Amino acid sequence: METGIARHGSPEALESRLHRGTNQSGMRDHNERLVLSLVRQHGSLAKSDIARMTGLSAQTVSVIMRELEEDKLLVRQAPLRGKIGQPSIPMALNPEGAFFIGLKIGRRSAELVLIDFLGSVRAMLQHSYRYPAPRETVEFVTAGIKTMRGELTPAQDKRIAGLGIAMPFELWNWA
Repeated sequence: METGIARHGSPEALESRLHRGTNQSGMRDHNERLVLSLVRQHGSLAKSDIARMTGLSAQTVSVIMRELEEDKLLVRQAPLRGKIGQPSIPMALNPEGAFFIGLKIGRRSAELVLIDFLGSVRAMLQHSYRYPAPRETVEFVTAGIKTMRGELTPAQDKRIAGLGIAMPFELWNWA
């Protein structure tokens, strides 16, 4: 089994590459994350803009963008005309590309949210209590996730990518 250091070099070398792309084989995942991050930060972007921002070749960016579009993580926008040459076609994040569930367990309440790939809240449930008992919290989360998933289409439900949980440190010692 390879370690991250064996695959990517020293931590210093990896750190120096975090904000730019590379055309080396084995870096496809990194480059895909880089492209998605840029589109998230800047809104819709054309392939030429991404190539310029990352230092990746136009061909590499084209392959990455095509794969992300096939994976339904990116969607085409209206072509931009008025410049020399072919109109550029900006790509944007697909709000339905992925969904995430977030859970915040607090001292007096728990909140469960469903967010889309753009970070927009699609559904939110809240449960108040005097103190966060494990059984009561698990029941709320189980019922809440079932309710939220019931509001999604089967295709959307398959795109749930994960659950994030936030709670104060050593909440159990607050009693």
